[in-house]
Amino acid sequence: MPANTASGGVRKLRAAQTERALKEAAVRVFARVGYLNTKITDITAEAGRSAGSFYSHFADKERLLEALLHDLMDEGDREVIADPAHSPDFTDRAAVRWHVAQSWHFTTDHAAVMTALRQAALVDDRFARRLWDLMSPLAADLASHFAYVSAAGHTLPGPPQDLARAMMALVSEYHATWLTEPEHTRLSADAAIDLVTDLIFTGITGPRP
Repeated sequence: MPANTASGGVRKLRAAQTERALKEAAVRVFARVGYLNTKITDITAEAGRSAGSFYSHFADKERLLEALLHDLMDEGDREVIADPAHSPDFTDRAAVRWHVAQSWHFTTDHAAVMTALRQAALVDDRFARRLWDLMSPLAADLASHFAYVSAAGHTLPGPPQDLARAMMALVSEYHATWLTEPEHTRLSADAAIDLVTDLIFTGITGPRP
């Protein structure tokens, strides 16, 4: 193998290791002090990298957050594909609950990043618009699930794309509120998931007999 090819491979490996270290460090710092209080130097110090190394991979803190979101969306896609319980038929309450539960548990497992995304969107309208753009493919896929409801003769309360965004926002915002409640007073995760599921299912199919 030519020497320049080998050295190029080593550089790529080191760059990938640095990028991964910065991402992992960012998640830890976000969890500890919050996204808005995090400085780039906090991330590089946590990662054990030089401050200058950050800009070799990310233009700013927002771009790092976008990269983390892309990673999570890829992970989420793999989980959906791998789960045989997934069904797009929203005339079935179990299918709606699966989606609510998947989103709920995913948000819980990645609370630091999901909270950071909410914080960034609250203080930066440009990032909020960018976040919705990044989430558009997920919303479009979810919107397609409402076609089963229309085909079954139900009148949807709004356009499928808007229903998908409303569903995503409902789960996200209620989950954020749920996290702030004392554990001894809040609903269990399963009860909270059932509550949101019933709100959505009843809203799109009508009251249950």
